[in-house]
Amino acid sequence: MSCLPRATSTFLLFALFLHTAFCLTVPYQPPPKDVLDAERIEPNEQGQALRAADIQGSQISRNGWTVSTDSYQPVNEPEKTLDGNTITIWHSRYSPSNAALPHTITFDMKSSYNVNGFTYLPRQDGNRNGNIGRHQIFLSTDGTNFGSPVAYGTFIDDSTQKNIAFEPVPARYLRIVALTEAGNRGPWTSAAEINIFAAPSYTAPVNGRGRWGPTINFDLVPVAASVQYNTGKVVAWSSFARDTFSGGNGQMTITSTWDPSTGVVTSRTITNTLHDMFCPGISMDASGRTVVTGGNNAPKTSIYDPAPDGWISGANMKIPRGYQSSVTCSDGRIFTIGGSWSGGEGNKNGEIYSPSANTWTLLPSCPVAPMLTADAQGVYRADNHAWLFGWKGGSVFQAGPSKAMNWYGTSGSGSQSGAGNRAGSADAMCGNAIMYDAVSGRILSAGGAPNYQNIAATNAAHLITINNAGQAATVETLASMANARIFANAVVLPDGKVFVAGGQTYGSPFSDANSIFVPELWNPATKQWSPMNPNSTPRTYHSIALLLLDGTVLVGGGGLCATCSTNHFDAQIFRPPYLFNSDGSVASRPVINSLSTATVVAGNTLTINTNTGISSVSLVRFSSATHSVNTDQRRIPLTPTVVGTNSYRVTIPSDTGISTPGYWMVFVLNSAGVPSAAKTLKITG
Repeated sequence: MSCLPRATSTFLLFALFLHTAFCLTVPYQPPPKDVLDAERIEPNEQGQALRAADIQGSQISRNGWTVSTDSYQPVNEPEKTLDGNTITIWHSRYSPSNAALPHTITFDMKSSYNVNGFTYLPRQDGNRNGNIGRHQIFLSTDGTNFGSPVAYGTFIDDSTQKNIAFEPVPARYLRIVALTEAGNRGPWTSAAEINIFAAPSYTAPVNGRGRWGPTINFDLVPVAASVQYNTGKVVAWSSFARDTFSGGNGQMTITSTWDPSTGVVTSRTITNTLHDMFCPGISMDASGRTVVTGGNNAPKTSIYDPAPDGWISGANMKIPRGYQSSVTCSDGRIFTIGGSWSGGEGNKNGEIYSPSANTWTLLPSCPVAPMLTADAQGVYRADNHAWLFGWKGGSVFQAGPSKAMNWYGTSGSGSQSGAGNRAGSADAMCGNAIMYDAVSGRILSAGGAPNYQNIAATNAAHLITINNAGQAATVETLASMANARIFANAVVLPDGKVFVAGGQTYGSPFSDANSIFVPELWNPATKQWSPMNPNSTPRTYHSIALLLLDGTVLVGGGGLCATCSTNHFDAQIFRPPYLFNSDGSVASRPVINSLSTATVVAGNTLTINTNTGISSVSLVRFSSATHSVNTDQRRIPLTPTVVGTNSYRVTIPSDTGISTPGYWMVFVLNSAGVPSAAKTLKITG
């Protein structure tokens, strides 16, 4: 089975003609019907309405409700949002003068419910004036105290119904604050219908298990994303469309940028690189740029540089790929291997990219065959999503998902040697692998399944330890997770613990069935798993998770399947247990006042000035994520030396196989294990 048509000689000749004549890559072709049927998606039609996942709750009866607003136009009263007529609308005042933004509309449901979402239907009369753009959503029990928003973000400027989900909160009142008009046509707000939903029950968060924060509403399904070193912003993208990867001409990508400091979500369509960046390899290079390779346009390379906030084209890969992995090496070059999802099947051997020269070089002695899984769908799936780790001397360690582990060398024509098997482990496709302690070469692996889909997941976990390149890895079987998971995401935290969220117990792409809502936290000191407070939105296939500068975790996405019911146009914030005291109150955090330098050479020292005493320092590399793969993240634990009052010195590991060149988050932790917000540090070779 394939997500792209198998190439024929005629097609290849035609593609070669297009490339030669127009210097373009082959346009993406929609998947054949058998693939669409198997993965339960439908080809997207031009102008098709977006389909968002249903809210996991029951619609509340609107009988007896009252509604109030800051303004309305006569004949367009706010009660029109409750009349069941999709043609009538509420509209803010526009005559004899415009009422200024922001506009608010508040619903009194007359009783308290476990509110967990609402739907907003924009006007349906063909006029977009007043469509809500940026927004905030608040809940209240008394109509006076609304607290912090439970959701915020930006809506798409169209007439489709917007489904907004968040964690259940007991409330009687819901307030929508419209900050902008989606098309910037004027200072207006309008709505045709509003419905509110409730969960069947509410359980207060358990202390010591973290907290789920607000929902961020994106204007696309965030299937891939990276965190930017200079701003902390998250740049996310889907494909040529906001809700599907199928049916486009393949030469554009829609992106969405979220700024955690302001809450603003902005959209941008990238056309200059002629690249549909769905199902790519992603690596953060030594300059902090996001290097995106292959996918729907299988040979392409696109590069996001956060300093000018722009995308540029890189050199085409020698081998077209999709669902490959890539990783930044100790010398700053980027290695990639695998990727038979697109660009043809099989023989996706290694190659390496030089960011400084903008060239790809084949590595014929880095064969893909030793790392293939025994997937039921063959090589089309067997070489996907390799667990890659850049290591000493330009080497790359492949920890999975095949049970066979391998070393790849990147000098000359490359090299390959076996590193042993994960003890007692089957193949673990779409599982997770995280280097939580780079100094000691320690990697946690968890979850996955023997096949890519249509099979039960595993809850197995292993500790893999590597030393020098070429040596066999040491593997320890760990206590299993409480839940089997495939398509989950894992994030290393500043304290060295690993947070695993989402996934499902049975691998079924584009389905939210068998979803796991209870995250787990692995403690490297005890080697045990602990349950965290559950979320209520499924995060399965095509979801992401990333560590943010404030020590929280962004978890989002899932779907991208056109008219299916599993498109999640949102993300959530998880605040780990270390941000709270044992009684659930917010912990006091240390503060980094300054770093002695913004750039440090590996092997040199760094002085950190803080506002209070600290006990440890942790470096976590800025990273990217897609399809359960994040080869950028790794953590370096450091022991500080006191050099003055609240002044500490640490030494950066001298081997760039450990201290990968690029940008890192610097955290300090106090004796209670509470981390600071991070400062940014660049490490060079």
